[in-house]
Amino acid sequence: MTKLTLSALTAVSPIDGRYASKCVELRSCFSEYALIRERVRVELAWLVHLSQQPGIAELPEIDGATSKALLTIGEQFSVEDAQEVKRIESTTNHDVKAVEYFIKDKLKAFPQLDAKAEFVHFGCTSEDINNLAYACMLQRYRQELLLPSVDSLIDTIATMAKEAAADPMLSRTHGQTASPTTVGKELANVVHRLRLHRAHINDAQIFGKINGAVGNYNAHLAAYPNLDWQHIGASFVDSLGLQVNPYTTQIEPHDFIAVMFDAVERCNVTLIDLSRDIWGYISLGYLQQKPVAGEIGSSTMPHKVNPIDFENAEGNLGLANAVFSHLSRKLPISRWQRDLTDSTVLRNLGVGAGYTEIALSSLKKGLGKLSVNSQATAVDLENAWEVLAEPIQTVMRRYDVPNAYEQLKDLTRGQTINKDVIHDFIDGLELPAEDKARLKAMTPSNYTGYAAQMAKDI
Repeated sequence: MTKLTLSALTAVSPIDGRYASKCVELRSCFSEYALIRERVRVELAWLVHLSQQPGIAELPEIDGATSKALLTIGEQFSVEDAQEVKRIESTTNHDVKAVEYFIKDKLKAFPQLDAKAEFVHFGCTSEDINNLAYACMLQRYRQELLLPSVDSLIDTIATMAKEAAADPMLSRTHGQTASPTTVGKELANVVHRLRLHRAHINDAQIFGKINGAVGNYNAHLAAYPNLDWQHIGASFVDSLGLQVNPYTTQIEPHDFIAVMFDAVERCNVTLIDLSRDIWGYISLGYLQQKPVAGEIGSSTMPHKVNPIDFENAEGNLGLANAVFSHLSRKLPISRWQRDLTDSTVLRNLGVGAGYTEIALSSLKKGLGKLSVNSQATAVDLENAWEVLAEPIQTVMRRYDVPNAYEQLKDLTRGQTINKDVIHDFIDGLELPAEDKARLKAMTPSNYTGYAAQMAKDI
């Protein structure tokens, strides 16, 4: 079999292939390079943090200029640097140990620290570095990519909701004609849901630990029994912008990843719901898509303008959630104090993120091509006078008219109803003239309750 050079055309995953342009920014968060970079940053920050502890006399405090220079190694960490770490790993066959050796080599440029190189990775198990590296990656992803993408989509839908606030349309509960709403109000419902999901994603705490091989600071206390290692560890985790998890085995149990991705998964489920609804409204003709010059909808039917952006979004959201679901259910489980099943799974954090980003991009593109087909919505509304059975029977109940619901059921259920039938029925009711006039002024197009105002208020 021919071995092809990796490119967007030869990549196995569409994340790095067909849809690579939509996922390029994720490489700074979830690639092998990004993982190595975060490991280097954590190791360097831990070395500086140790030097600031008064009880560690053997490691003099690193001055401000030297600290800045050290941390710059991590901040300016390049792909070439990552390649050097991988070269070292080819000998060590251990990825975190390769990072340690890389940093020790860099310390040769700092004579006062070179002699203290054994304080690199001091007291640490690999998972002390890995869990913090992944936590920092997730923090970066959430703040720099995920939330801005979600916010942009929410803003787009909210703008559409306000623009279409007063555009009436027939509801379709159970797929049947139902009380009218407005296009804007239906979009406002989605905006409200997405804002709640966004808050849950944002509020999910990201945890970390640096407490040694089984979570008890065993080695730390063996070396410096008089230091408060719990405080030292907690203050270090806090300095990275993370929450300390004080109770762990060798690994941070990853519950926070499940919490965060469950929130993203719920957000994606809402977006699947939106994608399917819009697909349906396009099919009904309530929404129409602006044709794009040069695009082809079908290889044989020239007239087709297919809702491909919403279909693409639905499919990729499903793939994203399949990955997130596995991560949420697998990662919190580890045999006894440690097994390695999480190690390979954690490398797929970017897969769920990638499919989510593809879907968000498709949704935003599709929404940008939509407009309300007022002619189609008006036709359906005019042919659905039976929906006024609801307000009529409700007013009848107000005035204690017996069997109000049953009377309207007999009149409308399974019957062809028009304006004349409705008005004749109203005329025969024993209701105040003012209420009769108000009911006769109602049409399927204006019987929309607070819908327009609610959409404007979103």
